[in-house]
Amino acid sequence: MLRSMTGYGRAQFADEEGIKVTVEIKSVNHRFLEQVVKLPRKYSLLEERVKELIRAHLHRGRIDVWIGIEELSKKCGTLKVDKDLAMDYYKSLKDLAETLGIPHEITIYELSCLEGVVSLEEQEVDLEQVWQKIEGPLQEAIEQLVAMRENEGERLKEELENRAEILYGIVADIEARAPLVVEAYKNRINERISSLAEDVEIDPNRLAAEVAIYAEKSDITEEVVRFRSHLSQLEESILSNEPVGRKMDFLMQELHRETNTIGSKSPDLTISQKVVDAKSEIEKMREQVQNVE
Repeated sequence: MLRSMTGYGRAQFADEEGIKVTVEIKSVNHRFLEQVVKLPRKYSLLEERVKELIRAHLHRGRIDVWIGIEELSKKCGTLKVDKDLAMDYYKSLKDLAETLGIPHEITIYELSCLEGVVSLEEQEVDLEQVWQKIEGPLQEAIEQLVAMRENEGERLKEELENRAEILYGIVADIEARAPLVVEAYKNRINERISSLAEDVEIDPNRLAAEVAIYAEKSDITEEVVRFRSHLSQLEESILSNEPVGRKMDFLMQELHRETNTIGSKSPDLTISQKVVDAKSEIEKMREQVQNVE
């Protein structure tokens, strides 16, 4: 199934212990798979596991993941008081006040504000337990994002198939027109020679040789065959269940190149207009292909 690279997912989880997990994930176009994961600092060691789970489902695009963890009823840590350091501060400040002759009573509040006296010692994190709470909502958010990408991919598939049919029609018109261009060239030579000298007899062998040279220079058979081959491969890619975005982008470049060659080989106004129409369709397809995974 064709997938786009644009999507969004969000999921939440809360347990009886008062832990609430919120996961948001979004993706946009990117040539490769780029992941940006934002986790609370103390859970940062889980970042690689988050990326690993994403890699199992997504292959291209810039993926932004935000994971919020609220501990509603659990203590954040243990309050620690360094009594020895507080005593050292107290003695030093008291000696300083006496030396300078400054009357001052040192309060417990002032001591508690000094660096290192009071600190919050965070509880040791059980990463495996935290991962078990993250994995579920992360999986759900990824599935939502994938579903959105697949829905968008269906729309892209329909549009690309329709434009491919238009291109098949254009190249068929060009192919049908090509022999008429050679015949028209032959008639122009005849008319030109006749208008210059009505009594001059035209050498049919010489005329045939001139027309053959022109036909060879303007022959677009190979380009038409390659054009159809690229379109056929494009249709196969559209129906593929594998990531085909980069392959399709390459095929669009090749279609554009063959179209340019056809245009440069034929001076015919009708074919030139068909070439312009083909380029317009290819450019529209290429814009859509940029968003294919």
